[in-house]
Amino acid sequence: MSEPFSVRVTVRGYETDVQGHLNQSVYINYAEHARWSLLQAAGITQAGLIGRGIGPVALETTVRYRRELLAGDEVDVTCAFEWSGGKTFRIEQTIRRTDGTVAAELSGVGGLLDLKTRRMVADPQDRFKELASDPSLFGL
Repeated sequence: MSEPFSVRVTVRGYETDVQGHLNQSVYINYAEHARWSLLQAAGITQAGLIGRGIGPVALETTVRYRRELLAGDEVDVTCAFEWSGGKTFRIEQTIRRTDGTVAAELSGVGGLLDLKTRRMVADPQDRFKELASDPSLFGL
């Protein structure tokens, strides 16, 4: 299996809390940034999704905090999609310092929403295949 998609982020001082470490909500922002970066790298834009009348939705997110992050730390945020059929898919993500230390692990369930009917789209992997110029980034 190939390495998962990854994007590098530098922790900014304004993202830290009173203890000096990265605020808990920012981990989710980093994960979201990596997911949208993967979409972009695969050739999928927000405008393209809206033009097709669909949009990605997060249905569940679990964060496991492993080590604190401080202002100035550089991290790599991975993103790997897992498909099992049906209307949803899993996304596994790791936030890792450049020295290899795992700072957080995120696991989520997502789907594609039909923006007109407000219902989940069946077989979202087929839509990603259709829209992507590089579906291999989704493991397809």
